[in-house]
Amino acid sequence: MKTIGIIGGMSWESSLVYYRIINEIVRERLGGLHSAKSLMISVDFALIEAMQSMGDWDGATEVMVNCARQLESGGADCVIIATNTMHLMYAAVQAAVSLPVIHIADAAAHRIRAVEINTVGLLGTKFTMEMDFYSGRLKENFGIETIIPEVADREIVNRVIYQELVLGQIKENSKKDFLRIIHDLRAKGAQGVILGCTEIPLLVKQEDTDLPLLDTTQLHAQSAVDFALGN
Repeated sequence: MKTIGIIGGMSWESSLVYYRIINEIVRERLGGLHSAKSLMISVDFALIEAMQSMGDWDGATEVMVNCARQLESGGADCVIIATNTMHLMYAAVQAAVSLPVIHIADAAAHRIRAVEINTVGLLGTKFTMEMDFYSGRLKENFGIETIIPEVADREIVNRVIYQELVLGQIKENSKKDFLRIIHDLRAKGAQGVILGCTEIPLLVKQEDTDLPLLDTTQLHAQSAVDFALGN
């Protein structure tokens, strides 16, 4: 079994879920008392969020690169950045280490292709929804089209993520807003919806809608285990 390196803490609420899912999948596949070999560096999310708000992407990149190098020095065999937004600096992180850095959008894309759809809604932080690093990769590498909510709804999604979900707050009104936004994306032609922030699955789950939801936390964790077990 190879060692999974995790850059976590963005937020620790979702990093906790990553750790649980990774170990659950290893136990399911290997049985008995097996659990995953892993290393995690957990950053202070307050500092990361401040960099995001200020647009200090160079500073944020430096943090991610240093974390990846620490994981490599510690003996990790791969790296996952346990958040969608910080894949903005994926290329710099991958260039800084000799280990494979498993991209979260690729994990989502493989599932989208498996269920044979080609147009998906994308929910996440404003950075993930509005910048090209995520939707562009889906389009260029996999031919997958993305649809994002209207401006006002993007504000709602972003606010709920940063003011509620990263703090572990699950509110029924916010869930209703998300389900309405998902319904609107479907009306625009989305055949499924990427939950493109690792905290969103804390709020909205597949049983809440019959539209396919792509849980990036689950899919990314599964891709890491696939690598670790050589699948």
